[in-house]
Amino acid sequence: MEKQIDARGLNCPQPVILTKKALDEIEEGRVTTIVNSETARENIKKLAASMTCSVDVQEVGGEYHISILKEKGLEGPQFENVAGKNGLIVLIGSDILGTGDKTLGRILMNAYIKTLVEVCPLPETIILINSGVNLSIEGSEALKPLLELEKMGVEILSCGTCLDYYSIKERLAVGQVSNMYTIAEKLNNGVNTIAL
Repeated sequence: MEKQIDARGLNCPQPVILTKKALDEIEEGRVTTIVNSETARENIKKLAASMTCSVDVQEVGGEYHISILKEKGLEGPQFENVAGKNGLIVLIGSDILGTGDKTLGRILMNAYIKTLVEVCPLPETIILINSGVNLSIEGSEALKPLLELEKMGVEILSCGTCLDYYSIKERLAVGQVSNMYTIAEKLNNGVNTIAL
């Protein structure tokens, strides 16, 4: 089976996500992804390596044609992407990711949350505090992937004090309003916590 993905001009992580979906849909065969970014090329090569697939890259007129061969029985470890009691907690304390330009920080945070839907394992709980609660309200770019994560079994908690501080509690559109006792309990009992 052969599939071709045109990921030219797509922002990270879309080329990787589209390539992974195509590879997941076939038991064996070839997927060729076309990108026009060195970063996308390298990320897709890493994906292929993580899935124990062979990869060949051809540069054609400033574009990269990445041919990935998936052989039956040679895939890397497979995980079911369903949230469970794995103790992975993601604490999000801002509606931007990283320091520096705020516009870029918002783009990165939205990309991170969208990518969480695609990666394994899913977090057990996502806790939103301070300006991070802006991600869980009506009109947020992160709302759709957060709703999808919730459907997949991820618990979404937004700090009630924070929602009140920003006067947005009535706009909460995903998850539950939480309190500092519950948040502290979740963090103390988490096996692995990622704080952003």
